[in-house]
Amino acid sequence: MTGTLHVPVMLETVLQMLGPRAGGVYLDATVGLGGHAEAILAHSGTRVVGLDVDPAALDRTRVRLAPFGSRATIVEAPYGRLEAVLANLQLERLAGALFDLGVSSLQLDTPERGFSFRHDAPLDMRFAPAGPTAAQWLAEVTEEDLVRVLRELGEEPRARRVARALVRARDREPLVTTGQVRRIVAAALGHPHGRIDPATRTFQAIRMATNRELEHLAAALEAAARRLEPGARLVVIAFHSLEDRISKHTLRRLSGRCVCPPATSACSCRPELLLELVTRRPLQPTDEEVAVNPRARSARLRVAQRRAW
Repeated sequence: MTGTLHVPVMLETVLQMLGPRAGGVYLDATVGLGGHAEAILAHSGTRVVGLDVDPAALDRTRVRLAPFGSRATIVEAPYGRLEAVLANLQLERLAGALFDLGVSSLQLDTPERGFSFRHDAPLDMRFAPAGPTAAQWLAEVTEEDLVRVLRELGEEPRARRVARALVRARDREPLVTTGQVRRIVAAALGHPHGRIDPATRTFQAIRMATNRELEHLAAALEAAARRLEPGARLVVIAFHSLEDRISKHTLRRLSGRCVCPPATSACSCRPELLLELVTRRPLQPTDEEVAVNPRARSARLRVAQRRAW
């Protein structure tokens, strides 16, 4: 495995927005390698509850946060189960919550996990060891569903061409490695004309579909928002336009704004005055941050604050 220094995305902005204080309990719903959690715990008297589904990341995070003792509680669970986790810990209120969405540097830089096409490796892509691999998903998905996934999750403008090429290839032989998929996509789309490899969108789409990444996001954001103390903040970092759209719509709806499509004759989204938007537009990393951590370049950070009861 390639060793990589973990650089938390937009760390200073996250700390500024959360404002960690002594006695506060903070949720890191996607704790990953623990960079944000460590920075929150560095403020005296804070406590962090961190959730993640990746056992390899959690092993490292537990070691990293061990110096903070009982102030750090790490739980192997998806953010879709955060209500049950907090109830089990008997935590009624949070002083802040963070969702840092997307794939981690550990996952990308571990070739055998199949997240990156830079290495020819098994086509796995799972955040957690349970459930179907990307290879199994790709073997079973219909061509029409594959077109839809590539178009929606990968934002691939030539989704049908890529889907047709992948389906034809799997009819000849099972697609079980990242190298196979990359070669098929490259043959379908041609050589790259810019910095982005033509397989990037396809790999993103397959990864998001394999892990069902968007399935519980809106509900988890709402669950975290309902646990916030008055004045406490919810911070969301998204790297994909759909993640950001779901986050934006959820925060807007919980701040009393209708998010129904413009052509809708009557509102059905049930807006609620639970939050107040802190950021009207998403914040982005500085050029200096991107220079240090190029993977931060697509990050978009949104913040909302719990209204007083």
